[in-house]
Order: sequence, then C-alpha cells, then structure tokens
Amino acid sequence: MAISKAFAFAIALTFAHSSFASTLHSHSNLDINRHRRQTTVPTIPTKLPGNWTFEGCYTDNVGSRTLNGNSFTNATGMTIEQCINFCAEGNWVLAGVEFATQVYCDNFIQNNATINAASACNMACVGNDAELCGGPSLLDIFNSGQKPPPPPEVVPKVGNWTSLGCYSDGVNGQRTLSVQMDLTSNTVEACTSSCFTSGYQFSGVEFADQCFCASSILNGAPIPAADCNMVCSGNATEFCGGPDALNMYNYTGNNLPPISNPGGGGGGAPTGAPVFPVTSGLPKNWAYVSCYVDNAFGRIFEFMDANTTGTTIESCIDYCISPEFHCCRYRIRGPVLLVNGAVTTTSSACDMGCAGNATEACGGPNALSVYSSSPNVTALPVPTVQKSPGENWTYAGCYTDSLNTVRTLPWELQLTLNNSAETCTSTCSAFGYTAAGMEFGIQCFCGDISDIAANGGTLAPETDCNTQCSGNPIEICGAGNRLTMYTWEGTKNVWHTPANTGYYEFFVPGVVVPLIATLGINNKVTFLEKWGTSEFDNSTGAYELDLSLSNDFDLMWRAMHVQTDVFCSGSVILPDIGGRIINVGGWSLTSTFGVRLYQPDGSPGVNGTNDWEENADELHLLSGRWYPGALVLSNGSVLVMGGESGSNAGPVPSLEILPLPEGVTSTVFLDFLNRTDPYNLYPFLTMLPSGRVFTAYYNEARILDPVTFETVVNASQYAWIFLAGRTYPLEGSMIPFPQHAPYTDPFTVLICGGSTPGAAQVLDNCVSISPEVENATWTLERMPSVRVMTCMVPLPDGTMMIMNGAMEGVAGFGLASNPNLNAVLYDPTQPIGERFSILNNTIVARMYHSEAILLPDGRILVSGSDPQTPGFPEEMRIEVYVPPYLNQGITQPTYNISKTDFGYNQQFTITNVKVFHGAVSSIKVSMVAAVSSTHGNAMGARTIFPAFSISGTTVTITTPPNSFVSPPGWWQLFILDDAGTPSHSTWIRVGGDPAQVGLWPDLPGFTTPGL
Repeated sequence: MAISKAFAFAIALTFAHSSFASTLHSHSNLDINRHRRQTTVPTIPTKLPGNWTFEGCYTDNVGSRTLNGNSFTNATGMTIEQCINFCAEGNWVLAGVEFATQVYCDNFIQNNATINAASACNMACVGNDAELCGGPSLLDIFNSGQKPPPPPEVVPKVGNWTSLGCYSDGVNGQRTLSVQMDLTSNTVEACTSSCFTSGYQFSGVEFADQCFCASSILNGAPIPAADCNMVCSGNATEFCGGPDALNMYNYTGNNLPPISNPGGGGGGAPTGAPVFPVTSGLPKNWAYVSCYVDNAFGRIFEFMDANTTGTTIESCIDYCISPEFHCCRYRIRGPVLLVNGAVTTTSSACDMGCAGNATEACGGPNALSVYSSSPNVTALPVPTVQKSPGENWTYAGCYTDSLNTVRTLPWELQLTLNNSAETCTSTCSAFGYTAAGMEFGIQCFCGDISDIAANGGTLAPETDCNTQCSGNPIEICGAGNRLTMYTWEGTKNVWHTPANTGYYEFFVPGVVVPLIATLGINNKVTFLEKWGTSEFDNSTGAYELDLSLSNDFDLMWRAMHVQTDVFCSGSVILPDIGGRIINVGGWSLTSTFGVRLYQPDGSPGVNGTNDWEENADELHLLSGRWYPGALVLSNGSVLVMGGESGSNAGPVPSLEILPLPEGVTSTVFLDFLNRTDPYNLYPFLTMLPSGRVFTAYYNEARILDPVTFETVVNASQYAWIFLAGRTYPLEGSMIPFPQHAPYTDPFTVLICGGSTPGAAQVLDNCVSISPEVENATWTLERMPSVRVMTCMVPLPDGTMMIMNGAMEGVAGFGLASNPNLNAVLYDPTQPIGERFSILNNTIVARMYHSEAILLPDGRILVSGSDPQTPGFPEEMRIEVYVPPYLNQGITQPTYNISKTDFGYNQQFTITNVKVFHGAVSSIKVSMVAAVSSTHGNAMGARTIFPAFSISGTTVTITTPPNSFVSPPGWWQLFILDDAGTPSHSTWIRVGGDPAQVGLWPDLPGFTTPGL
C-alpha cells in the first residue's frame, strides 16, 4: 500500500496511545530550546505558588476526564502559575495542565486515571517554554495541600424526598420526567424544592445542571449507579446524574401543593397561559420554521450555549448569528443547539414558555422550536453504518476501544468537520494501514488488522456505535470508546525478513563522540566532535581513523586540530584535486562564521601530516550559521544554506556561495526558511539533472533556480496532517535514488523518518518524489518501525541502508528515548510496498549525534550517540555493519585502475577484472559520491550506475554526460559480481574543478592543492 499525493511531503498521523489530542489545538508549541546544546530543558518549577506541590504526570481522556471541575484554555499564554491560580480561585484542591494550553480542576483524581513517568509529560507551556505543561492526553497535576471536601455522593434524602437511585432518560427519544425546571445553580436540594413548589411527586437531576419533574415516571428504568457520575453544577459534593441518566427522587410526604407549572422548563407561563412562536421583529432573514422532534435517534443539533438564564428567542438567535450556523432552536429551558436539519412534529409539542419571555414558545419535552436564516431546512435520515466506504475496504463491526487505556488502533486523526467512513478509510490506506476506525463522531484511528486483537479490541453490540459522523451526519462514526471498524482487503505491505541479514560487529574503541564522520580520499575517516564540551578535557575536537590499523589502538588514531567550535556545522567534499573536506558554520560567535578546510593525505598504514586549516580573520561566511546545509553545485562552487545565528538564536533564512563570487557582499534571503524556523535546520539539498537545486525542509520542498535561487517549482502543498517534519530537529534523512545510464529515468529522492513538534510522535514512513516530473506526486511507504534521527547510507548495489535513531521523541539533548536498534534495507528496484527488508540488530543505542558512512570495502561504519538521556551514555564505541552482500561467503571482486581523473562523457578502462561468483560478463559498475554524515543529513549523497562495456577482463566505463547529472566531485568506484558482492572501491574524480576551488583561498593560513 502506498500513497501518491501531489506534493504531499509532510505526512504523519498522531500516535494515539490513550490520546484524544485535538487538532483544534496547535501542535506548534514545541520548546525549540530543548533541541539545543547547553540549554534549559523545560521542567516543573521547584517553587510553586503558595503551598502547591507537584503531584505527578497522569493519564487523561476526553470521554472521561481525570479532573472534572472548572476548565479553560489559553492557546498563547499558558503557564503553570496561571493554571494553579485559576483552580485556586475556584477553591479546588487539584490543578492540572495538559497539551501546553489546557487547564482542568477538581478535588479528586477521577475515572481510574493512572500516573505515568514524569518524563511522559514533555510539552513546554506556550506561555513559558522553561516550564512543562503536560502532554497529549497527559496532565501535570498539582496539589494545594488543602484537605479536600468530602467526595461526591448520592444524596440519600432531602426532607421527605427519598433517593430512588440512577434512572435512564431519553429512552426511545422520550423523557423519563416530562417537565424541566430552569435553575441558575443546580443541586439536589434546589431541584427537589422546585419540583415540590410546582406540585410534582418525582424529581430528577441530570447532566450536572438539569432538573426535571413529573407526577409519574414515564419511560425510564433503574440503571447502574455508576452511570450517574456527574457532580452538581451548584455543589461539587453531590451527584447530579449523567448523560441521559437521572438521580431520581420520590416525595413521600402527603402535603404536595397543586401542580402550578404544567409547562415547566422555560420558567414562563406558570399558569398554563398559551405560548406562541415569534414571527416578527427577528433579525434579517430569520424566521420560525417549525416544531421538531429531538432525541428520537440522538440529538439533532450538535452545539449548545451553556448560558440559558433569561433566554428568549431573540437572545437565542443573537447567539446563533455566527459563521457557518443557519439554525437556532429552543428546547425546554433553553439550551441552544445548531445544525442543518431535523424532523417536524405538531406545533402543540412546543408548548413551553421561554425563561426570559413566558409568551414565547421555547420548545417542549424532546421538542424544538426551530428558527432559521435559510429558507430550506433539510431533514436528514437516521444515521446508519456505511457498509461500502471504498474499494478494498470492508465493514468489520462495532469494536471496543481503550481497554486499560490502550488504543485498539494506535494512530489518530481529529476530523472535527469532515470525518466519515470514506475520509477515514482513504486516509488510513494512504498511510499504508490495513485497519480504520471512527470514534466519537470526530476521531479517525488507523492501524494494522493485527493491532485489533493485540490491543484488546473486541466486537461490541452494533447499537453501541450510534454517533453520527462530523463530515456526514447520515453515517455512524462509532461512539465513546466504540469504533466503527473497517479492514483492508487489498494488497498489504510486505516487509521482507531474509535469511541473510548481515550483522553488526564491534570495530574499534573510539576517542571521541563524533558529530560528523567523513571518508576522505585517503580512505581514512575523519571525525569532528563538539569541541569545548568533549568527554575529555584534552580533546582536540578532531581525529582521523586509519582503517588499516584497526588492530592497533596506539596507531589507528591521529589527533587533528580545529580552532573554533564545529558543533552543529556541515561538511562536503570539494571537487578540487586534493579532495579537500570543507566544514562550515559552528556553535556560537566566531565559530558560526567558520570556514575550515582539510586536505586528506597519507595512505592506509602511513600517517598524514595535514591538519584542519582555519583563519577567521581572513576567511569566513557572510552570515554566522548553526545547523547549515551544504551542497556542491554543478559549477563546482559550494552552496551554504539556512541555519540559525547561534545556539537558541534567530533564524538565518538565507544562502551564500563559496568561494564568494566577485562583487557579492550579501546573502540571498529565503522567505520559506524564515517562515519555517526552527524546524528546517540542516535543510536537505541535492542537484537535479536539469541543473536546478532541490531542497526539502521541515514539511515542505521546492526547486530553486541555480543562478537567482528563486523558487521555480513549489512542492510545498500539505497532505492531511501538515505538522510532521523531516529536517532537524524533527530529523529524518534524505538520499537520492540511484541514477542509471542513459539517465532518462526521472531523478527521485527518498526521505525516511521524522517526528512532530509538540507531541513528538515519531513517523513510520518514507516518502519519495521525482521533483522534475510534471505535477509530481509524493509516494508514501511504511517502514517496518517508527524512526527519528534516521541515518541513511547509499550502498554500491543501489540499495539504501536505514539505521540508528529512536522510536520516541525528537533530536536534541534528552529529547528522545527507546532507541531503534534495527537495520533496515530499502531496495528501490522492488515494487512499491515491498521495498523494505528487516535486517539485524545492534546492542548499541545510536541516537542523537550518530552517523553512518560507507567504507571502501563496502561495510558501513557506525559511530556516535550523544543523547544525554538517562540510561544512554556518550557512545565512543565504533561498529561496522556487514551488509548481506558481504555475508554470502563470496570473495570480493578485484580490478586494476591506472587513471582516476576524468571529464564528462569520457571513457576509461579498468583491467584485470576478477570475480569469484559468476562471470565477468555479468558484473555491474557503480559510483558512490563522497559523503559527509551528520545529524541524519548525508551531505553529497548520490549513486550512479554508468554505461560500460566488457572485453575479456577489461571493462570500459563511460562517465556521466554532464555536471547536472553528475556534479563535479569525487566518487567511490565499485564493481559487483552477479550475486551483488562489491569490490573494494577506488576514488575517481569526475568533472574536474570548474570553479577552480583548488586555487582558493589564496589567503594566509591556507594551503591550496592547485588545479
């Protein structure tokens, strides 16, 4: 299963757990400082107002709140202090803050809520990003220290009124007690008193603030006491029924007065005087429509004004005059609900006077006086289950949800306006899921069919699913903790589990925790670390590893030196004859302007003498950059783009070119980076075969003109959930698909993994696109597991290795947990939906600041991890991964080459080609570009399978045709036998040095290699 959606780059669902996190609240509340080095991680303050103390991080559920008292939302200024002060003003003992913006109060923890690890509540308050304000469906709860009042209870007796227990209401659309009283503040005492004064024997309180009376019990029957679980609006120590549930009382005395309010409800017409619809004096276009039946099959209008004191038809309409509402109705004491349809009944059913004008008809028991500004009010049929929502989807039944707070299907969308069977199933299939369920009218859940049984979902009675869909009121979309479930009967994802998985193995002990790993053209690996905050005080910040001396710790490492802090800088390999590595940007102040150069020298087993060169006084960037992206352009110069001006500082939404073109004194401003900071750091960059530049950042992508850098094609349209991101700090990884001669296939990029701001829900998919295809679309493919801080490595056989990272959180110190230890292989030659193979596992957590690069022998070097998360160390061990192609027991092919520097469309030969499986005539040739790996960004990644011909043991290879298909630079040249076993690589240069960077910089402190 895969999605093809136009420009759908940022695609994610919210992982549900027990969450009901609503899209009505922005997820952009992420504390961006938590992704930075040496910054204040949001915490619970040690000093709280008064005697308040932190109680813990608790689960919450929109259908059964943990705290049921007063509540409010502040989407821009919420703080812990504001939360506590709000609840303290209401004399509540407990205060809870959730989802960075929401406050709830109570005297007791309700509904069997459970405590979580404090770290689970990880969202920063929107009003103070140094404080924690809960999380999605998670409350940070605080206690005032005051003795709570007695817990709520059923009042057993009020004078001669005696409790009959909890009774059902609204059965078959009929009221159990037919007369509703209008009370400003509802309590059992107030309701029974009102019913006595009006002469009624039976009294019932419902839904916290409703009071009903009657001379007999008409329709209801006893139900479990637990269904009457709402406290009275006027007294939190008393229970006042629940949804469609009455705490029922019977008057046992013999002194009831005569019935004085037969109409009840509105509080008007106490003597039974006639009431009438209002037919004049209404706002323009508003008119009386009819009397409508309510609650025959559920409420016919969805929205209600809770303020019903003194209401009239005019005040109802005033409330309803707002965008998107056309109907206004009154029922009994005056709740205002809004919708676009109903079913008529006789006018005599709407015989109750309004609370604010006893002569106006304000509905009646289960009847609505409906007014509309539209001449047409459509009556919709009773909602039913949609049995055929779309191709390959089958209705599975009504299922239970949230067994022990675990979601039956783990991924959630909130579709407050457009939920339906068609929308939910199509969205789930687009994300590659095989089960879809709608709940509570507005929620769409996705998962796999196997999740249903694994998470405790069971079939429930069909009648349990009875809530209409927000996007189609004639369809059923589950109910509270009930899912209208559908299953996919089409082709499902195939994740291969090959017998030959390859394996991880320990390689060498490290001396640093590297941030950047780069294989030089001397076949040694250079590491850069966060100099200044190293594990060791005497660290130089830079080291080179001689792979050939891996059995001799004293000789394998060579200390190198940098002058400024390279923390969160970027590197690429220049196309000059020396194959210099250029590193740009850095941590703070002068280092953010840093331009550092190293020309690899020496050879395996022989130490080099060159070191990093830097002179900030003579050579520096135009703008200081922290987390910049870098790319070698088709003309051989270097594009440096994006970043921030320093740790926790403002965005640098611009680009510049090195060497600095003559006459240029300023950078090129990029509004799209300015708009998407801070989620666009280390932007992905690659050259397109047209010569244009492709960039992907946060959840957007676009093509830039290579001269003006103006946007040529904007691939930024969003798909469904647009809050997930792929670049740092949400951090996935991007590499292009291999290019094959004659280079006529569309150029394609693959981006895997990522996370979301705020909730930090990790993605389980890859997306790919061919940007230069007209009306290009993104294709989504599900990975076998979720992954953030992804590392990807292009391999010589054209596959891509996906490894490292975490399954919870985002990039940054202390912001992720649950390492993903599994390696996954992606094969672009396989059918969509069948491209992933699950390989082997490591025992070493590789999370924040980990790298993976291809070695000359075809193995993968795996290094780093500096998460500063409890339980995960600063990781110095260096591993290698032996891919399956080296785990077949086959000797690697060999070849000889004499010349290594070529132009475009030029033929050259390799000789004495030997293979140890199959024939030379069956070999393949590949070129893997020089790559520098940092923070999931494989800068410079590219793979080419060039044209070649074979004569005996000589192979003639033709280099790519131009600098657009193949930007000038250095490549590892491999040959592969018919089993896919690669040779050791040889470095070749293709395209020369068109920008003559080999002569740059001609400045003190730098040595240039020449042309």
